[in-house]
Amino acid sequence: MANRTGNYSAFNVKEPFNETNLGAHSAKDFVSYNLLRAWKGKDSSFPFVDSHSKNYNVRDGSDWEGTLKPRLRDRLNKSKNIILFLSSSTKSTQALREEIDFGINTNGLPVIVIYPEYKEKSDIINCDSKTFKKQIKDLWDKLPIFRDSMSEVPTIHIPNNKALIEKTLKDGDFNVATKTEAVKSYYPC
Repeated sequence: MANRTGNYSAFNVKEPFNETNLGAHSAKDFVSYNLLRAWKGKDSSFPFVDSHSKNYNVRDGSDWEGTLKPRLRDRLNKSKNIILFLSSSTKSTQALREEIDFGINTNGLPVIVIYPEYKEKSDIINCDSKTFKKQIKDLWDKLPIFRDSMSEVPTIHIPNNKALIEKTLKDGDFNVATKTEAVKSYYPC
């Protein structure tokens, strides 16, 4: 069994992906992923272990079946959860669909959904009725494989808030080895 210590970050960038292309660095979801890396760089105790650093990087023009897909799967096999960045710019790309499908439906990885455009818990849920807001449900529709699979694993929905992200990364309920039952959750207002 693989050493499942990593956090697999799933995010949308224009395909084909090339990290050295300014386009990737300007993509909202990729910028949010880089923020996690920056927090870790500034504070080594920040509980983020980047699964993307667990094998060779992939670049533009690589063969999907022979190179890209196997590398994504290798990274997912070494991960304890998925951090999904879901925003208005997210698109259901081939890579993102593969990451979510293989991560949830094959590996049973819990999902931590971070909404980069929202900063407060009340941006995600209706505090009175304790239901997800329409704009959040609409984002799920942008990635049908996630919407249709999230009930298979523990899934938590949080705003782009460092303290909440850190708290969730430390929560064993969202680690494949110690996960809780499949449930859609959020931190109450």
